[in-house]
Amino acid sequence: MRKTVTGIALAAAAAMLLTGCGSDDGAKAGGSAADHAGDKAPSSQSASPEKGAHEVTLEVGGTGKVAVMYNAASSGFEEQSLPWTLTETVELTAAEQRVGYLVTAVPGTITAADGSLQQAPCVIKVDGKKVADNDAGKNPKGCTFTIKG
Repeated sequence: MRKTVTGIALAAAAAMLLTGCGSDDGAKAGGSAADHAGDKAPSSQSASPEKGAHEVTLEVGGTGKVAVMYNAASSGFEEQSLPWTLTETVELTAAEQRVGYLVTAVPGTITAADGSLQQAPCVIKVDGKKVADNDAGKNPKGCTFTIKG
């Protein structure tokens, strides 16, 4: 029991030390809200939005209607009339520019020319350049691409 209490106390003390108190601009800590009315909050993005902004186009081909699961700037899982296209601007955070941001288009099945069922064909374009496809529906994993930078 004593070890548990000691461990909790140490964890709480470490958490308080890690959170820190004070200002990153060298200003005197404390003061009223009026003293800091002109202060700006630090930005969570170090890169300009233009550098991290990409136009993403998701396309699903074929005829009829099919359920499409997608993720770009928005995400959803909806029945769509084919052919279907979605174009959005994806703005990456600084962290996403380094590690990447996954965009996907996973269509349901359609009837192929030979009468069999296969996944509808999909394509992903980033800034007008084709970056992924599912080999005209032959790859059942759909279309995925990781945007960086």
